[in-house]
Amino acid sequence: MKESAWPPAEVRFSPGARVLFLTKDLDLIRRQLHEGLDLRMDDLTVSDLLDDINTDVMTPAWVCFRHRPEDIALDAYAGLLDADGKRVIGTRELMDGGFEAIVSGYRKGTGSSRETAAQCERWSGIRLVFAASFAPIHERNNLNLGQLMGDHAMLRRLQAGESVPLAEFTERYDPVTRLILEGGGLFPFSRQVTAGAIVLAPNATGARPMTMAEKMIAAKMLNPGAEGAYVAPGDAVLARVDGGYSHEFTTAQVHTFLAEEYGADYQVQNADKLAVFEDHLLYADGVARFAPFVAQIQTLRDLQNEFQVHTGVRDYQARDGVSPGICHQIAREEFVDPGDFIQATDSHTCMGGGSNALTYGVGATEYAALAHSGFTFVKVPESIRFELVGELAAGVTAKDVMLFILDRYAKREDTLNRSMEFGGPGLASLSVDERATLCNMATECTARTGICEGDELLADWLAARRPGQTREQIAASFVAPDAGAEYAGGVHSIDLSQMVPMVATPGDPTYGAVIDALGEVKIDIAYGGSCTAGKVDDFAYYAQVCAEAVAAGRKVADGVQFFVQFGSTPVQDHARAQGWLELFRAAGVTLIDPGCGACIGCGPGVSDTKEQVTVSAINRNFAGRSGPGQLYLASPLTVAASAFEGRIVAYREGMFAGVAAEAGA
Repeated sequence: MKESAWPPAEVRFSPGARVLFLTKDLDLIRRQLHEGLDLRMDDLTVSDLLDDINTDVMTPAWVCFRHRPEDIALDAYAGLLDADGKRVIGTRELMDGGFEAIVSGYRKGTGSSRETAAQCERWSGIRLVFAASFAPIHERNNLNLGQLMGDHAMLRRLQAGESVPLAEFTERYDPVTRLILEGGGLFPFSRQVTAGAIVLAPNATGARPMTMAEKMIAAKMLNPGAEGAYVAPGDAVLARVDGGYSHEFTTAQVHTFLAEEYGADYQVQNADKLAVFEDHLLYADGVARFAPFVAQIQTLRDLQNEFQVHTGVRDYQARDGVSPGICHQIAREEFVDPGDFIQATDSHTCMGGGSNALTYGVGATEYAALAHSGFTFVKVPESIRFELVGELAAGVTAKDVMLFILDRYAKREDTLNRSMEFGGPGLASLSVDERATLCNMATECTARTGICEGDELLADWLAARRPGQTREQIAASFVAPDAGAEYAGGVHSIDLSQMVPMVATPGDPTYGAVIDALGEVKIDIAYGGSCTAGKVDDFAYYAQVCAEAVAAGRKVADGVQFFVQFGSTPVQDHARAQGWLELFRAAGVTLIDPGCGACIGCGPGVSDTKEQVTVSAINRNFAGRSGPGQLYLASPLTVAASAFEGRIVAYREGMFAGVAAEAGA
């Protein structure tokens, strides 16, 4: 396969072509790299291949400090570690291996939306990617880069010496995606659209009841059909984007891509509703293991500032080392509105769905293209609906609901690449912050996004944060599903009153366990924060537990560090006004200014050794993401209660009173 001829009309392996199989037996991977072991798909089964390879494994945070794709490829798969914590694929080994294809099992590319994961393969010379299934954002990133993705049956044919027509790689996609792939990627396609060389025909879908995601896409569609703006799952449309944002991990690539494609004087659309954030790497300079990368991190900051000055987009960069907050939290506080279509370079962009908006993450290539044009390509997703009934019991939170959904539905791929819609009478019992938690973790379900219905509670919350807008005006913008809307993933009733405190055990958010059945798990670190758990209501949970503990004469357990990090400056200001800062300090809590911190492995709260155990309120617990230790995901209440007990426990009101009475006796 020659790069200049990509993609060929007939795909075939070059003579002596190498294929790298990512197997569960890590020694087999090393033997392919070091001994020239030649494996064939005929000799393996899907169960022999690694599943759930996440983007942190493909390009850990420190690799993302580089903004040039070829530099990223140097350390492809740097996060794939053996039981001793040693890298399976070393520096340059993928790049120098001469591999034309790479193979894995189910759900390739879960986790973060980072496009660097796809780039590390692309710029190592790999153009063919085979897996049993792909996580949606990662699949889109591959498509945008012009990577061809196939199944294991196609690989068998290629290894047998056959050629496979390009059409077989593209036929499962919609007409627009086929044009993107056949043209070699997103930028060539965008240039053709802008030049008028490609004009999409009116969308063929006629009048039909629609889900919330479908209605929001239809409202932004640039090529409506004869009967009006209607879409159905699988439709390929161009849609106007209302806004978006990037952060210092990704803005440098966006800036570089735009300058390379459109010249140094490039422009962006809707600058007043685009933004840059400095939140992910705010504390990286103080992390010992990142010391070798300080100069690269500063380059990312400098390039982001250059992008902001050039474009005039909203500026949420740090001042004097203090960030306004995490991008997803600030965005929902300040500019994500009901019915908006928002895209950003982070997988937790879907958090904005708590405000009845369509929001999801994209890679740097896709974001650069939409920022320049004001529109983007959308393949309308299927939907799955969760009808909430009842109310949560004391001590149970939306985080527990999501851990239940991950264990029950995401594990069997019911949510894969679908829009998760939340509604029903039980939704009214959840605060707006708790709804944001539901939508935030849709990406952990490998869903496209999450969306909550709007109601009076949301109207009040937004009116308090949108000067000049009344609650009536806001309510009028809500988007609700139509009666009779079709849900390919089904409609599932969740009785909130039956939910119990849960954790996700180390390794993956889908490894759910009920705390009462967990057994004794002693902890070294408790961490509360991140976009998932750094909101006002999350801090109310931390304060509730701390207040009870302090009243009982308790402090954080000996040998345990309890960190709490604010999601935004407004959250921090609220906590200060409530007197919670003094309460936290009295309890022995270490407070951290707004930012992503330990969630991205860049700040206090990260484990130092593999023996350490952390209970954390963040959203994902992939190996190595927040240090080398074992990490359990839990609710803010569980995290706080566990910090005082020194082991993972479910919070129960008054749980410290008995201890205080015994001490008094």
